[in-house]
Amino acid sequence: MRRDGLSDHRISDLPALLAPGDLLVVNDTQVIPAQLEALRGSARIGLTLDRPLHDGTWAALARNARRLRAGDRLELPHGLTATVIENRGEGAVVLRFTGDPTAEAQLALPPYIARPEGPTAEDAEDYQTVFAAAPGAVAAPTAALHFTPRLLAALGGRGVAIARITLHVGAGTFLPIRTDDITAHRLHAERGEIGAAAAEAIRDARARGGRVIAVGTTALRLLETAAREDGTAAPWSGDTALYITPGFRFRVADLLMTNFHLPRTSLMVLVSAFAGHARIMAAYAHALAAGYRFASYGDASLLERAA
Repeated sequence: MRRDGLSDHRISDLPALLAPGDLLVVNDTQVIPAQLEALRGSARIGLTLDRPLHDGTWAALARNARRLRAGDRLELPHGLTATVIENRGEGAVVLRFTGDPTAEAQLALPPYIARPEGPTAEDAEDYQTVFAAAPGAVAAPTAALHFTPRLLAALGGRGVAIARITLHVGAGTFLPIRTDDITAHRLHAERGEIGAAAAEAIRDARARGGRVIAVGTTALRLLETAAREDGTAAPWSGDTALYITPGFRFRVADLLMTNFHLPRTSLMVLVSAFAGHARIMAAYAHALAAGYRFASYGDASLLERAA
């Protein structure tokens, strides 16, 4: 370990970095196809599905959305149409489709992953984690992309337990922070659930003195949404728009495993809140100098919670 507290490892070192009795909490959401191209007259409208709403409509993000009005009709492939129910501004719209939009959609890969011809067959496999079980996410919880059956076996042999929770990552995860005041930024709501088994596993880990390690910012946000004062999490189901900024008091997660994030994003704000701004700046400077890869298909970091 370096004098600044940073050290370099491989993902295969993770079992040795954790201790028997520790608990990894992973997001088991499964990515659905969510990218669509629509026509409003002759105008092309790019759509990214966000989440289904309780009345059967869909929240979505739309490019060239400024001129969309309630009642507008959008034409999609194979006879599928959508009616604009509401334009909420800043690209957010509510749509009612005449069929299942995911049947006509492609994976909504992050814009920094260049696919001029569209997502590949390899992306369809690579952009799902080994934990994927509950369909509903627009984007993958990418910290979990590093896990393989071999790594899971090694973690089990080390005595590290795993608990699964679900947060369906929405299209808003791609949106940059466009204001100078980070507290003025708002996150889109995302659907999540912490089951009784996961809540019990967290409680058991606390009772035996183990640490809770959130795998990914999505798992961390959901844990802290349902946090109790004693450092456990309650069973929970609903929508969360929790936006974590510096000064936030973390209750559940002791460590965070997460990829390296891009500037001016809510994810960078979150990791700075969790580990401390100065420590994150030092870690990211080291990552840049060492040639680490950033973003969804990039490398990972294991962060300790700041005091």
